[in-house]
Amino acid sequence: MALSGMEIFKLLPKTNCRECGMATCIAFAMSLAADKIELEACPYVSDEAKAKLAQAEAPPIKLVTIGSGDQALKIGGESVMFRHDKRFNNPTGLAICISDTASEADLDARLKRFQRVRYCRMGCELRAELVAIKNELQDARKFAHTVETVRKGSDARIILMSDDPEIMAAGLKACAGSKPLICSATSANAESMIELAAAHDCPLVAKAQGLEELTALSSRLADAGVQEIVLDTGARTVREALADQVHIRRAAIHQAVESLSYPTITFPCEMTNDLSMETLIAAMFIAKYAGIVVLSDFQAESIFPLLLERMELFSDPQDPLMTPEGVYEIGAPDRHAPVLLASSWALTYYNLTLAAEVSRTPIFLCFQEISEPDVMCWCHHCLRSTQKGKFDAPSTIRFIKDCKLEERVDHRKLVISARNAQFSAELESALPEWEIIVGPGEASQLTGFLPELAEELRKEKSV
Repeated sequence: MALSGMEIFKLLPKTNCRECGMATCIAFAMSLAADKIELEACPYVSDEAKAKLAQAEAPPIKLVTIGSGDQALKIGGESVMFRHDKRFNNPTGLAICISDTASEADLDARLKRFQRVRYCRMGCELRAELVAIKNELQDARKFAHTVETVRKGSDARIILMSDDPEIMAAGLKACAGSKPLICSATSANAESMIELAAAHDCPLVAKAQGLEELTALSSRLADAGVQEIVLDTGARTVREALADQVHIRRAAIHQAVESLSYPTITFPCEMTNDLSMETLIAAMFIAKYAGIVVLSDFQAESIFPLLLERMELFSDPQDPLMTPEGVYEIGAPDRHAPVLLASSWALTYYNLTLAAEVSRTPIFLCFQEISEPDVMCWCHHCLRSTQKGKFDAPSTIRFIKDCKLEERVDHRKLVISARNAQFSAELESALPEWEIIVGPGEASQLTGFLPELAEELRKEKSV
């Protein structure tokens, strides 16, 4: 159970040294309780206190790591049923399933697609991370060959899928040192799989038929020393699998059932033969509450919405998502495209990008970093307080100069929101070479404004 700020304070040295960046130890304790600072920031906390805090703050759902080094993927580590209660911590891992029956051409095509299908969204790379290699031929040599091909042809973290310990051993040998996820241990092969997991220091999937059998199996693995366990209830219908996911999360969070306090793996790829339906099922499991979702395949149009959903769900609702400061090109703008100034709140990015796309007007979006998400900008969501919400003119002037917009466009016109009209004169005074245009106050109104402005800039070009 998480400790309160006062309970944490009692374990601190109470020196008020300020070396952590906080004014007092009580302020540090309150920030630590709210997850706004790390314990390591206190240089004088005792080892005994660290141990007590670590034990008390350990999440109900244990953390599992797949892969090693910079390629490590963490799943689990969750502590709430609902994102708005606090936040979800480690995004669901997305996997593409490749069978050892696949031809060389098909295998190569899938790996190329796995490597190619990725997106940059507000400075974050969105992509699938895992390849699940499924043993269907019962041929250890072929399985190992497929594993080796995947390892050489991609940067994926690997899931090895076989119930045969000998074939699993061959797969582990082919990807030695990469710490794959072993999938899976059953009541029939548990002892052999436990030995393999221990020998290769790998996490292990516990697969059973139903929650009662799964509870007994995971306890058996834990008693044998396996620390990193992933749960598979064996359910392959949507209704049963969803019910199991909710039951496991509730048992771990509210009832502290040790044997179910692990992340889960789900298989939409085994629940339907239709890729569109599979995508819908995967979207459900990302929200409720899978640690890993295994897909039969993906195309750009199917994986992209899943990546966006995951990005949104695993952002912190108490810390609004921000767009990295900089100039963004929307729709391949030329040197005569409109230039808009906006705050770095992600919602603003979405609204302005949508407005540009709907109006079919290429633009430059200048996103200035802000520390207060209430900055008045291009949408009513920004106006939670009329006392907040003003750009700081000096920092805005600094940002505009740092952007070097004059190197990107031939005109000298900068559009700001009507919500920021109060400091347009100040901007013009500090930036005499620029004309400050006060645009609409709502992003939705830009769909009519932008084409007219773009046409005006084109006419000026011809003159």
